[in-house]
Amino acid sequence: MPIPDTATVANTGTRLDKFALAELVARDIAPGSYVNLGIGQPTLVSNYLLPEQNITLHTENGMLGMGPEAHGEDVDPDLINAGKIPVTELPGAAYFHHADSFAIMRGGHLDVCVLGAFQVSASGDLANWHTGAADAIPAVGGAMDLATGAKDVYVMMSLLTREGVSKLVRECTYPLTGVGCVTRVYTGEAVFLLKEDGVHVRETHGISFEELAAVMDVPLIRDPAGN
Repeated sequence: MPIPDTATVANTGTRLDKFALAELVARDIAPGSYVNLGIGQPTLVSNYLLPEQNITLHTENGMLGMGPEAHGEDVDPDLINAGKIPVTELPGAAYFHHADSFAIMRGGHLDVCVLGAFQVSASGDLANWHTGAADAIPAVGGAMDLATGAKDVYVMMSLLTREGVSKLVRECTYPLTGVGCVTRVYTGEAVFLLKEDGVHVRETHGISFEELAAVMDVPLIRDPAGN
């Protein structure tokens, strides 16, 4: 049921940059989860996972047990993630064939994947591989396998386009990557939970619930409990 309009949604008082947002996503991942981090902003999440969370990171180019990004002397040109960013390995890391990596993704063995997006619909449809622009190079890659294979799909994205239009929409206008797959959307302004009864706002950052609702064309439900 929608939360009554008198309910208060937590407001942190400041918009989150991509680093603070990555830390927030990292804290929301359940201990012991197997997780894939998509190209772009989601790769930052690996830098904020805590050892006590016991998270196992999977990368589609064939690795389990990926650690944070590598810098300086830790960089190994043969050790990269799917976005070609140098990464570290954690004790017990394993390497395997690309086909085995996709079997993990398609077989439902990932608890969470974190992806970027061009659009997400209120019903959880994901569009993140092509905008239809004439000069764009469409490349769906493994995103469709992750979107349909992971138990939970979290999206990290900017809330608004350069034109100020919300990317969380009633219906996607770009080609879909997956249907009804997204469960959460993380933006610098708010965290949205996509449920059967609509789009819930768990918390806002540097913007009030009312201000958020004014820039979106999707009905919002206050959900301070974040259930």
